[in-house]
Amino acid sequence: MTISGFQKLTLLDFPGKTACIVFTRDCNFRCPFCHNAALVTEGPGETIPEDEVFSYLEKRKKLLDGVSVTGGEPLLQGDLADFIRRVRALGYAVKLDTNGAFPDRLVPLLSEGLLDYVAMDIKNGPRAYAAAAGVRVDLDRIRESIAQIMSSGVDYEFRTTLVKGIHGEEDFREALAMIRGAKRFYLQNFVDSGNLIDRRGLSAFSREEMRRFAEIAREYVGEVSLRGLD
Repeated sequence: MTISGFQKLTLLDFPGKTACIVFTRDCNFRCPFCHNAALVTEGPGETIPEDEVFSYLEKRKKLLDGVSVTGGEPLLQGDLADFIRRVRALGYAVKLDTNGAFPDRLVPLLSEGLLDYVAMDIKNGPRAYAAAAGVRVDLDRIRESIAQIMSSGVDYEFRTTLVKGIHGEEDFREALAMIRGAKRFYLQNFVDSGNLIDRRGLSAFSREEMRRFAEIAREYVGEVSLRGLD
């Protein structure tokens, strides 16, 4: 598996777990506001050997609870399942971040019980999905991933990064309708990392605007929380 980054400790990324984060390279989306744009737009660059990651995990068995696998889009990695099996064999819980474009690759991981938590990005409402993803998107695949996650019995969250210039209330409501009845949803405010795919016309919503979006979200899903207001 192509590992391009490794954060050795996070108390926030994997709910309820002390974890580390493994970043994979490459993504099929080109979200203009992507905060990990270097993993998408730059060349192969330096990679981290899997053995280095597993050596760290071996030594931290009593200190860490989980491993969060993110990207990029991790489901592009052909050997992702084997990597996760090795992680789980060490006793770690596994969280997967995904954009939901590959339900055919996600379902086997869910069915085999390889995942303890799934976080899926909902980019926008159907009419504006391509504007947020930066490419044309097969929405049937997105809907299938949503359905599979919600029916899997695996803990999960959906989340949307809200960006002024891309998101509006009508599109946001259409996005929420896709996950109606979900148990957990996070709204994330846009942050300009300084290394975006395309920052033209993009900015963050105000605190008041984000809180308004949160109130709207509560009409559709159970637990709603805000991230990135500080």
